[in-house]
Amino acid sequence: MTASLVTYFDYKSPYAFVANKLIQQLSDDFDVVIEWRPHTLHIPDFLGSAEVDEKGERTIDARTAHQWRRVKYIYMDCRRLAAQRGLTLKAPRKVFSSFVAHVGALYAIKHGAFLPYHNAVFEAFWRRELDIDSVDQISAHLSAVGLDPTDFARFVDGDGRREHDLLMDDAQSAGVFGVPSFVIDGELYWGGEHLPMLRERLRAHGRRPSA
Repeated sequence: MTASLVTYFDYKSPYAFVANKLIQQLSDDFDVVIEWRPHTLHIPDFLGSAEVDEKGERTIDARTAHQWRRVKYIYMDCRRLAAQRGLTLKAPRKVFSSFVAHVGALYAIKHGAFLPYHNAVFEAFWRRELDIDSVDQISAHLSAVGLDPTDFARFVDGDGRREHDLLMDDAQSAGVFGVPSFVIDGELYWGGEHLPMLRERLRAHGRRPSA
């Protein structure tokens, strides 16, 4: 019996980034269909906002000392995980929205090129090579994975925004508050540390036969 797993991600979340390939591995190891849903976190609500220049000096600082301690720990922790997994993770110099990149993900899903787009955006953003709030730069990534981005700007302001907002409403109804989050059999899990537990749940649905 094929299991269904919903996973929520945000391109600006370092924890979602370091868990990304491990989540994808689930579909290789088990008979599971993964439904990927973008979830746009509003970082200033819980971590404040800040911006630094190329020297690392703060040019905008709207964070408390407590928020800075949390942010510094998050990136220290995620750099350790990234190093274990051979990933490059450079902390962004400002707080991004990620709405445009998330609508790009919906566009890629619609046109059958989600994973190539998804992985390219994640990797470029965490190398500081991509502005995930730029329609032009996201359009370029869509083009790079073989999609025609001609209608993308219109999609961002129209159907894409409406679909994004409906997904956000559904996520809130499901209790989602952070990423990566997962819903399986109607039960919510938050955080990559729950991947071993998810693997156990998926075993109950039956492992995919080996080739």
